[in-house]
Amino acid sequence: MDQNPQRRFWMLGPMVVVALVVGVLLGKGWERTGHATETYEELKTFSEVLTQVQKSYVDETKVKDLVQGAIRGMLSTLDPHSAYMTPEMFKEMQVETKGEFGGVGIQIGVKENRLAVIAPIEGTPAYRAGIKPGDFIIKVNDEPTKDLTLMDAVQKMRGPKGSKINLTIQREGTPDPLQFTLIRDTIKIESVKSKVLDNIGYVRLTQFQESTGRDLGKVLKQFKDQKLQSTILDLRNNPGGLLTASVEVSEQFLPGGKLVVYTKGRESKKDEWIAKGKDQMDDSPMIILINEGSASASEIVAGALQDYGRAVIVGTTSFGKGSVQTILPLGDGSGLRLTTAKYYTPKGRSIQTTGITPDIVVKAQPPTIVAKAGETKAGEKEGDPKQPKPAVVPGKDQPAQSGKAPEEGAPKNGTPPPAPLPEVSGDPSLEQDVQLQKAVEMLKTWKIFKELPRPS
Repeated sequence: MDQNPQRRFWMLGPMVVVALVVGVLLGKGWERTGHATETYEELKTFSEVLTQVQKSYVDETKVKDLVQGAIRGMLSTLDPHSAYMTPEMFKEMQVETKGEFGGVGIQIGVKENRLAVIAPIEGTPAYRAGIKPGDFIIKVNDEPTKDLTLMDAVQKMRGPKGSKINLTIQREGTPDPLQFTLIRDTIKIESVKSKVLDNIGYVRLTQFQESTGRDLGKVLKQFKDQKLQSTILDLRNNPGGLLTASVEVSEQFLPGGKLVVYTKGRESKKDEWIAKGKDQMDDSPMIILINEGSASASEIVAGALQDYGRAVIVGTTSFGKGSVQTILPLGDGSGLRLTTAKYYTPKGRSIQTTGITPDIVVKAQPPTIVAKAGETKAGEKEGDPKQPKPAVVPGKDQPAQSGKAPEEGAPKNGTPPPAPLPEVSGDPSLEQDVQLQKAVEMLKTWKIFKELPRPS
């Protein structure tokens, strides 16, 4: 008989876990004895491994850490988007959907089996530094990201405001990796921004949050009161967000009863989301702008309105994230982010890995290297009369950097910032935004053709 009560407790513990798990599975409808037996046998092996680690591993271990590690390993065999969230991570996730969280402002995913930037969030340290959609993050603080899960990568990039983080980026067309040093900040997201451009209603969605549909509705009502005849919906660099928010956005442009999106999960279970008939803009001409940074909820909106011929899609092919993750709370305050379905456009298109193809492809113009007042190129001294003064373009997408640490805001090799999007809080310039320029030109032409006299 074992004379060590503590040791006996640890040896019995895993078997209790096995019994509880099998009991839950049986209670969830595992009527077939073969399935229950197979599950029990595999969990029995897990229990034996856990016991041997506790008994024989060189250092003392905590059962909580071992079980959490096992859970992470199990989920990593499924897909990059399924993950375990500790209570702290689960709480952060809930805060994030409300539009405020801490970090550097990068939405990430997995592409080509690598950690990829879906889009930098506008106005954040990552955006100001020039990190682009499609960049691959190969190191975080000199630690390779090859074996990191998405949730682990997010956690490593989060941190207190004012702290530094180093990212190593691999960018297409750039032979050597880029080094970025960022200063973390509190990320506050204003998901709906709007402006009137040449009598055209322009609205940009930066992310899909709980309030996005409601806030968009207010903007569209203002457009209608101003009797604007057409709309541009800018979804570029919008990495997605809540599925329900994408439906609420879509129904602002669709009649009631129209299917917006449907999902199919295990055993082809199908769930549908139907527009409730809020269509504020009726049949007025509409263009949606997308690019490689448009993902998930953005693709739902673009796909639905494209299928119904309600909008012309302009830009470049979107990211291609067509899977649905369900957040499942667990008893100890932690959570499970689990891929439960794939979503499909009304015509049955799956965009997983393929994305939404624009009706009219317009590639973004490569950004021009622009120096701001007081900045110099490497090797130059500020105020050196031998050096030509840099050109300064005021009012563009790079906000003032007062109080910013010198190393934040640019990669060490001087790579230019991402292609600028219009600044909706001021007078946007269309000169360098060829995609927006194309959309405006198309809507103006649309109006001209509409007003042409019809042959009798």
